[in-house]
Amino acid sequence: MHRSFNISLPGILFILVHVACLAVFWTGITWGAVALCAFMFFTRKFGITGAFHRYFSHRSYKTSRPFQFFLAFLGGAAAQKGALWWAAHHRHHHKHSDTENDLHSAKLEGFYWSHVGWVLSKEYEEYDPNVVRDLNKFPELVWLDKYIFIPPIAAGAFCFFFGEFFLGSAMMGLVVGFFISTVILYHTTFAINSLCHMFGGRRYETGEESKNSLWLAILTMGEGWHNNHHHYPLSCRQGFFWYEIDITYYILLGLSKVGLVWDLQAPPKRMLKPEAMTALNKPKSAATEPALAEVN
Repeated sequence: MHRSFNISLPGILFILVHVACLAVFWTGITWGAVALCAFMFFTRKFGITGAFHRYFSHRSYKTSRPFQFFLAFLGGAAAQKGALWWAAHHRHHHKHSDTENDLHSAKLEGFYWSHVGWVLSKEYEEYDPNVVRDLNKFPELVWLDKYIFIPPIAAGAFCFFFGEFFLGSAMMGLVVGFFISTVILYHTTFAINSLCHMFGGRRYETGEESKNSLWLAILTMGEGWHNNHHHYPLSCRQGFFWYEIDITYYILLGLSKVGLVWDLQAPPKRMLKPEAMTALNKPKSAATEPALAEVN
């Protein structure tokens, strides 16, 4: 399928964030700046994996309205637009995965489009509000989705002032703590759309090309168990077995212990039995149980 190159304003800003990283040759880098970068990466990564993905896109657990707003703000600080935009497009992906209607099919359109091409395109600046009716009833989420620059600007300001007061260089804090961590966030997130539909193992036949990847699961705090996820998107735990590292789930489990989240969904026990692992036990042509659709 041919896609024309038609870059959006957020797409231009996406490129400029990458260019800004080159300023590290001017600011220099210290171990303190590396620590800030790691902190900004992991906290905002959870905003994508635990908030935008597992909560807003799939409603795999429940929380209070104030903490829901905090999760939306944290995810927004990763500079991947708002929770409503993110969830609407992700739900569309699950409904049409690896078909001509998929937004970012690596199978049909290759690595570039599935990784960053669709993000840069004007084609997907908007979203269908009907897909996120359960979310757009909250005016504070609609507000965050309208003013998408507020959370990342707040994150950048935090890094700037942290650099000024604790690193001896405000610009080092901004460049290393914000811009570099943001670029790492981008590509670890987008790698699930691209690489996890190209490389890895399959446990379940899901009707599309999702795959499980240990190394991507480590880099993305558990998102690399992508075949598991496409088989049962409603599960809060994407590493279905104890040996499948899923840091996002561990954090959510901890939050549930202090009452901030609850009703964490898990895969049904029948899905964990050897006979349920259809990609391992049956020919690809065998009929399998379809994965459950996302919440609409």
